[in-house]
Amino acid sequence: MQIRYLPETLINQIAAGEVVERPSAAVKELIENALDAGASAIDIDIFEGGKEKIIINDNGCGMDKEDLVAALDRHATSKLPGDDLLNISHLGFRGEALASISSVAKVSIQTHDSKGGESWQITCEGGKKSGIMPCAHPKGTRVEVKDLFYATPARLKFQKSERAEYGAVKDIVTRLAMVNPQVAFKLTHNGDRKLHLPAMLEGRARLSSILGRDFGENSMDIEAHRENITLTGFASLPTYHRGSSTFQYMFVNGRTVKDKLLHGCIRAAYADVLHRDRHPVVALFLDLPSDEVDVNVHPAKAEVRFRDAQSVRSLIINALKQAIHHHGQITATSNTDITMRTFRPSSYTSSGPSLPLSRSSQKAVPMQYQQHHMADSGGNTAFALAPQARADEIPGVIETPEIDQKIEQYPLGAARAQLHENYIVAQTTQGMVIIDQHAAHERLVYEKFKNQIAENGIEKQGLLTPEIIELDDTQSSKLLEHAETLNKLGLEIEPFGNGALAVQSVPVLLGHKINIKRLVYDLVDEVLDRDTAQTLEERINHILSTMACHGSVRSGRRMNIPEMNALLRQMEETPLSGQCNHGRPTYISLSLKEIEKLFSRS
Repeated sequence: MQIRYLPETLINQIAAGEVVERPSAAVKELIENALDAGASAIDIDIFEGGKEKIIINDNGCGMDKEDLVAALDRHATSKLPGDDLLNISHLGFRGEALASISSVAKVSIQTHDSKGGESWQITCEGGKKSGIMPCAHPKGTRVEVKDLFYATPARLKFQKSERAEYGAVKDIVTRLAMVNPQVAFKLTHNGDRKLHLPAMLEGRARLSSILGRDFGENSMDIEAHRENITLTGFASLPTYHRGSSTFQYMFVNGRTVKDKLLHGCIRAAYADVLHRDRHPVVALFLDLPSDEVDVNVHPAKAEVRFRDAQSVRSLIINALKQAIHHHGQITATSNTDITMRTFRPSSYTSSGPSLPLSRSSQKAVPMQYQQHHMADSGGNTAFALAPQARADEIPGVIETPEIDQKIEQYPLGAARAQLHENYIVAQTTQGMVIIDQHAAHERLVYEKFKNQIAENGIEKQGLLTPEIIELDDTQSSKLLEHAETLNKLGLEIEPFGNGALAVQSVPVLLGHKINIKRLVYDLVDEVLDRDTAQTLEERINHILSTMACHGSVRSGRRMNIPEMNALLRQMEETPLSGQCNHGRPTYISLSLKEIEKLFSRS
């Protein structure tokens, strides 16, 4: 079969299958063009999830006549002046997006040249350009894309539902809005306004407007520097988490990326404070010299490669861990909000809230609660406490000892009572705190175990005969790169012939029933996938967590006041005591003002 050159239209359609695989990809490319043009306001209008029509309006610098004609040609770009793929300072640089989109859709572009003061328009259908014509268009550029993939019916069949495509477009718009708070964004779908994000100077405010007020109130500032790498952003407290990693946003030099290395760093940093099926909410912005990161490894520029991946990984993990430890004794304010909603009566009668009193409880009211005043007014009966009633005569009320005023000034205050043999109620100068004694003590014991291991190391169990694990050369060499780290965790490995490994010792904590071969294979998979060896550490921490659970104060155990106060003081001195080993809060606090709200006193 003779080799032939493909026509330009077909080449562009092939490229469109990689660059513009769905409407959201087209929206991303067009918004990035607007950002590269210096736009401060971008309006996005889509219909049927973007499958029928996409309109992007911006107020950027626009294009002159010659640039507008060239913009629809493949590999024509103004964003790579030095022909250096290692020094890329724009979001776009390949010159593929407009050419790919116009090869599979009907495209119309109107633009105003800010330098020349003229406006021009051009259309392109299925890769065939029309002549350029003058038009009356204000500042900026307007791109309209109709009938996406009409020229490639096979690709059109693979598009998802309108709702799914709209969701993908919204995700792209919000991601680009996060990293560009100085730009105003508007998104409408089928004529309905879905997003309106005015320009902001403060990144947290933009993130709060997208992710919700709760994230703004329950996020930690992240800022770290190492040589020429800078990490900034926000990450949620360990007690504020979600059921999926969808709400983790990563940006590299202003690009939104989905990178396994970066998401692995988040998982590693939170591994000690969150259950495996829970995920923090984060928005992290990584900035480094353009020659230190390769953004030209994926057609949609969704992945990147770092020259020194280990330094990047170390910086992110250490920054997140430092923030978690700094805020480790703080619980999410959303827990307080839930508490307020729980306490608030769900229904009211005309005479006020209905009390959940049964007939038996009504009979138990002592004579001191005799009817002091009764007035029949529309069927309402009012009761008042007789003046002679005293607290020590009321059944079920136990007088607490006098509380030292100094103890109340501690962050967790002074213990006043224990409820249901599991919840400690403490009084502070500002309000009250309710503590889950089992969850709190579980964290204390867990941290004690970790400190002991940090001081004395993990005890190893030498094997009478080494366990030989057969691997290929690549797997063996990659795992041996982490041999020093694994040795500190109690797993000692050595090379054994061609590709094989010899396991000389294992951590005692893992017990004698450990499947050594399965453990090594899991570590190999993780090293090849994320270039880390966290699996062993996670297993050890899981065992420590289980030991801590069994060694802590159990639910149902009665504690006296001194014991409760001792637990509170230990919590105040222990890092990460704001959450248990599974990410649940160990306490909630209510201010006096919040308590007074519950009783309509403020």
